[in-house]
Amino acid sequence: MESSAVKQLLSIIEQQLDWGDSSRWQGKDFELLNQLILDKTKVSLSASTLRRLWGRVEYNHLPSGTTLDTLARFAGFENWRAFGRSVNPLRANPPTAIVKNKKHRGMWRTAALLITAVAMIGLVAMYVRKPAPVPKGAFSFTSRPVTRGIPNSVIFDYDAKVRPSDSVFIQQSWDPTTRSVVDKARHTFTSVYYRPGFYHAKLLVNNKIVKEHTLMIPTDGWLGLIANKPIPVYLDTNEFISGNMINILPATIIKKNIPLGPQPPVTELYNVGNFAPVPLKNFSFSVKVKNDFHEGAAACQFINIMLFTDNSPVIIPLSAKGCISDLALLNGRYFESGKDHDLSGFGADLSQWVKVDCRSAKDKIQYYVNDKLVYQSQLPPYEENIVGMGYTFQGTGSVKNISLKLGDKVIFQAY
Repeated sequence: MESSAVKQLLSIIEQQLDWGDSSRWQGKDFELLNQLILDKTKVSLSASTLRRLWGRVEYNHLPSGTTLDTLARFAGFENWRAFGRSVNPLRANPPTAIVKNKKHRGMWRTAALLITAVAMIGLVAMYVRKPAPVPKGAFSFTSRPVTRGIPNSVIFDYDAKVRPSDSVFIQQSWDPTTRSVVDKARHTFTSVYYRPGFYHAKLLVNNKIVKEHTLMIPTDGWLGLIANKPIPVYLDTNEFISGNMINILPATIIKKNIPLGPQPPVTELYNVGNFAPVPLKNFSFSVKVKNDFHEGAAACQFINIMLFTDNSPVIIPLSAKGCISDLALLNGRYFESGKDHDLSGFGADLSQWVKVDCRSAKDKIQYYVNDKLVYQSQLPPYEENIVGMGYTFQGTGSVKNISLKLGDKVIFQAY
């Protein structure tokens, strides 16, 4: 595929991310994009590869097929070929006779040049031509969760006065796969959220974000679930709350007819929106965690401890000592990968209880494992407030001795 189509795909990703002019992106932005792509597609495109794609490092070759497929999937297409069909059907699906018959290679080159010319005309029409000015007050976008708990349907009220040729979408979060086309002549759309958290919902016209706002999807107390597609398997409280801890055990998963191997399921625990917000610049948090399953493919015993904020979360990763290269810490703004940061302090014997502490200290966030300072990262430069917490386990896990403080004042305590 020619470079113009690659540039178009990168432009779509930029619009979906809504991070501003990509020429101003910093190194940390490419590290965060690397993690977002990995989370979405399960394929890692290194920060250096992404910098080359966005022209920050001189590189005169076209990306590999794997890279193109990964970027297309991240943007919401099935693969690079599907993206090509959305730009120009002939370019993505060349005539079979031309492709298969080697004698007609010259014809194919000629056809490719003609197709490229047609595609460029389309790009000029779609991306170079300036759209008509948007009238003031042309868009409105609000939301109303219908219940407290998970799953939770959210009613979006919107108004989009657009041209007949425009398409209108509502997107639950940053993830383009949560995007749905809506009727531009109507004003109500309902969407289901299957996990709690703090989301940035977006109203888009074509691929441009015209309105967005935040909304919190809370839990009604503690929520336990087993990851499953398309809908998680939700647990009754008596299936994960026992005595002085909360835990999801292998027997609980087996009871739900979910196999523990060869790939172990991911189990999750949440408590969101049930305590007063705690400023990230003046907090301390403590917990003890354990991974209760480490057989076969679960040998790394991955755990993520999440502090949800009204912006980006803080994510504290843990693993068996030999797996720290695959960890990624989120400091409320940027991912810091174990590939190019020393996250060895987050490796531990997770078959035993491991104490984890996290606190603000001047302009830093400090992370402790078993009372030892193992890492520090920069506090975000803007105000953020902790509004919830979550725990995810590769396999199964247990949590106890939870404490969240504002200064010296205990705001939330459990088990």
